[in-house]
Amino acid sequence: MQMIEHPWGVAAYGAASVKAVPDLVRIRFKVIRLEKTPAESFARASESVHAVREVLRGHSVPDSGVERSMLGLRSTWSSAGNRREFLGYQCTASFAVQSTDLDGVQQLLVNLVDAGANEIDGVDFDVAAKPGMRAEARKKAVGAARDKAALYAEAAGVRLGPVVHVDDVDPENSRAELYRGHGYSGGDAAGEDLAPGHVVVSAAVIVGFSIAHG
Repeated sequence: MQMIEHPWGVAAYGAASVKAVPDLVRIRFKVIRLEKTPAESFARASESVHAVREVLRGHSVPDSGVERSMLGLRSTWSSAGNRREFLGYQCTASFAVQSTDLDGVQQLLVNLVDAGANEIDGVDFDVAAKPGMRAEARKKAVGAARDKAALYAEAAGVRLGPVVHVDDVDPENSRAELYRGHGYSGGDAAGEDLAPGHVVVSAAVIVGFSIAHG
């Protein structure tokens, strides 16, 4: 049985999610070339990097939407038992590309691979206005906490007083799970999180209210 050592009011956990159709995509990929000499490796990688740049320009991806690392070089070996065999020199260039042409993503990926991008690290859809979505989710989370606290207060025959404590919570952390175990129905944030074709931004909060007297 849990006992409240220092009773002070009503604390309620609130969570909310805001979803939106993505309006941009981020693609992370690498150009990797393995050759017997550093000069050959650099030359082959540079050719592919140039071809990748031409593909990006052909898809109207602005230079400001492209981040590329400098060419990196390392020796590559294979191991079989106690034997090591020198394979050559591996040259790598990493790219991070952002585009608003979601309809052309599939063809862009095909063309990038054809141009020499031989390692796709990720394709992530996102929303440019995510900070605004986060703010809206936080406001809704506070409203959910207030509604829940008001329900508890009404059931207990008391009135809510002013807010005395606000604690921002990660919806996925263990502390949130602790509060979810006390009256959390799962309806605050669940349901929309698996909505296909949408970016979902969630927020959670613990709000403490005093109890009004008189």
